[in-house]
Amino acid sequence: MKRGANIIAEYLGVSTCIAKSLEDAGVSPEEDYVAGLISDSQVNYVNAHATSTLAGDLAEVNAIKKVFKNTSEIKMNWTKSMIGHGLGAAGALEAIATIKAINTGWLHPTINQDNIEPDVTIDTVPNVKKQHEVNVGISNSFGFGGHNSLL
Repeated sequence: MKRGANIIAEYLGVSTCIAKSLEDAGVSPEEDYVAGLISDSQVNYVNAHATSTLAGDLAEVNAIKKVFKNTSEIKMNWTKSMIGHGLGAAGALEAIATIKAINTGWLHPTINQDNIEPDVTIDTVPNVKKQHEVNVGISNSFGFGGHNSLL
């Protein structure tokens, strides 16, 4: 701020856990993150890790629904649906997509989403970009071996 830099986002912190799956984690990274840093009512955007696997994507959706009791204002999209899995770079790419959403007010679509599972009750921005003012955005990243984190 002293040098007049354009502030594009504020980094609030990171939360991590190691578990075989989010369902096995007990306390999800979201729950830990929200409890320590922000009010869950402030979060209205999640850039999901979502690798297009039924079990993994539903586990992520269910973890988010567990933490954010009211998901009616939350939008969630999946960057990998458009660019594929960047493996070691996936978290960085998704963090960039989250920052762009914060700055532009536009959420990229989750493409090729035609038959959404009934348990997915969060707006996943299916197939068409959507304008949305992001108050607080979360970028999820999950790795092999159960390394789970979010920014």
